[in-house]
Amino acid sequence: MFSSDILLQLGWTGLATSSFYMLFATAFALVLKVNQVWNFGQAGLMVIGYFSCYIFLQILDFFPLWAILFSILVTVFAGCCLEKYGFGVLRERKSPPLTFFIFSIVIAQFFVFLAELIFGTTPKTLYPSLNSKINLFYGIVITNWDLFALISSIIIMSVLYFIMKKTKLGYSMTAVSDNPELAEMYGIKKEYIYLYSISISSFLLFWGMYLFGTKAAIFPSTPLLQLLVFAVIATIIAGIGNVFGAALAAVFLSLLQAFSILLIPSKWQILIAYGLIFFIILFFPKGFVINLEVFKIKKNKGS
Repeated sequence: MFSSDILLQLGWTGLATSSFYMLFATAFALVLKVNQVWNFGQAGLMVIGYFSCYIFLQILDFFPLWAILFSILVTVFAGCCLEKYGFGVLRERKSPPLTFFIFSIVIAQFFVFLAELIFGTTPKTLYPSLNSKINLFYGIVITNWDLFALISSIIIMSVLYFIMKKTKLGYSMTAVSDNPELAEMYGIKKEYIYLYSISISSFLLFWGMYLFGTKAAIFPSTPLLQLLVFAVIATIIAGIGNVFGAALAAVFLSLLQAFSILLIPSKWQILIAYGLIFFIILFFPKGFVINLEVFKIKKNKGS
């Protein structure tokens, strides 16, 4: 049997780690909802965000705050270029969904290979040291990184929730996601909304990569082979269009990964992720959460 201290520690570690998984999943689900694109090019934006910050911090030796701000601008600009000159052009040509999928995969692979060419295939960290002050709370190890990651992610998600639910921009994004043509009839420029959506997504991606890079070293291929996988799974579990459901699903996946170390060595944990993809796609193609809601509706009608 495992002691309660071990279980509590794994739970806390999984919760802290979910901070960046939550941001990645939200970014993916937001673009899928509003822009109607399975944006696997997200991995390329993650690479751009991370290594632009690496350049500003490690090579140019910028003050950290300035490095972060410039890196956010670079990432958001790259996201807008991807939307305007990539997805936007494909929409004008009325390209089939498969073309969007292939294009986004190519974009992701291109920037991964470009980063490997420029920076090498060895892992890189944003700061020379990744040590974080350790605090003990009833036997649970809580680092300053844990607190910073969770608090900053919660604040960002709260602001995004306010934007989506309480502002004109949020209403416009919802309208475009529901019916772009009808939204334009009411004076909403869908091209601008697509850019706003991917800009927000790019910011979420950068902050997630920043948190990841202040905790662990990253290979150029890490965003494509590991981090994007969790974002896709969380989006599928929550159901298409459920942005904040994807964030909660990411928390669940992070906790599952943390507790799975009790049974499976860490180097094989990525198999859990791919196994979940197969399971969800085969049995819950519309999303696990949506299927539960449909089941409840049918049950209520039957009673």
